[in-house]
Amino acid sequence: MRMVIKEVLRLHPPNPMLVPRESREDCEIVGYHIPKGTKIHVNAFAISRDPRYWYNPEAFNPKRFENSNVDFKGTNFEFTPFGAGRRQCPAILFGTSAVEIALANLLYHFEWVLPDGESSHLLDMSETFGVGVRKKAELHLRGTPYVHSGYI
Repeated sequence: MRMVIKEVLRLHPPNPMLVPRESREDCEIVGYHIPKGTKIHVNAFAISRDPRYWYNPEAFNPKRFENSNVDFKGTNFEFTPFGAGRRQCPAILFGTSAVEIALANLLYHFEWVLPDGESSHLLDMSETFGVGVRKKAELHLRGTPYVHSGYI
């Protein structure tokens, strides 16, 4: 489940543009001169889909995190859905724990199906961009409570 969460965060970072930074002194980054006082915007969305860091980056493949040390704690700069360094999201552990618990409960207590026998192959998975990234067409699922054998 953690690999699925990591892959979702890689493809759909909570904020596609990280918090802007300002250079404190003149510097050079990959051959570009950055003057002191320049606002720098980091595109986490583009980095997380860069083929230099990810094999087949547009594909949803949670197994890419199997036996991998890549984590979202800010030390692997190819995967920074919550920022990096001293200015990364302070609630990263709380947020990721809350997502894990919520997802585990939803998967444990419900059977999920597409309504009216829709085929998963016909789903529109395209995205639209704004402040965040979201699906262009809403995904409708039907959750049926799952009764476990140990419950009355």
